[in-house]
Amino acid sequence: MTDVENPKLNPLRSAPNLLTLLRICLAPILVAAILEARFKLGFILFLVAGLTDALDGILARVLHQRTVLGQYLDPVADKLLLSTLFLVLLHEGLMPMRVTVLVFGRDVCILLVSAILYAAAGRREFQPSLFGKANTAAQVTAVAVVLLHQLIQDPWVATLRAVALWATMVLTVVSGLHYAWIAARRSTAQPAPPRAK
Repeated sequence: MTDVENPKLNPLRSAPNLLTLLRICLAPILVAAILEARFKLGFILFLVAGLTDALDGILARVLHQRTVLGQYLDPVADKLLLSTLFLVLLHEGLMPMRVTVLVFGRDVCILLVSAILYAAAGRREFQPSLFGKANTAAQVTAVAVVLLHQLIQDPWVATLRAVALWATMVLTVVSGLHYAWIAARRSTAQPAPPRAK
């Protein structure tokens, strides 16, 4: 259900959008916790942020409160939180440079391609692909495990951290190439000719 389908619904008062706004508000607190080396608090706050991300989608479907604002706000909140954390963890020497560069490079490229498609063809829709969703899941896991590694130094955590970081790099490249392929198809797609009557 969208704003058009339910004009009486105030998008700023819908439960899913309030949870998304809460996730955005958690970002500076999370950054402060990491910069102050309060990794336990940072890990807990990151889990809370992840919970709000899961709940807002569920509530939007269950309460029929899907809004146009929510469709744009949710991915913005995800990118804001994850991109900020990758930068802060890199600054603290906890996130490898190559991982952060790949993540940021991919996101910048997608933003540029989206802007070009909008300017050239008026296309605003750029739905996340399966690879894109898998990449986001890998990024979330990587950040969570990097924070967890500051609390638990067991070998299994170190192994999980390495796997999560490699998965993030691989999926970042694969999803980036997939988005480029989709963009190329859209840019060369021609409107279907009218059928003869």
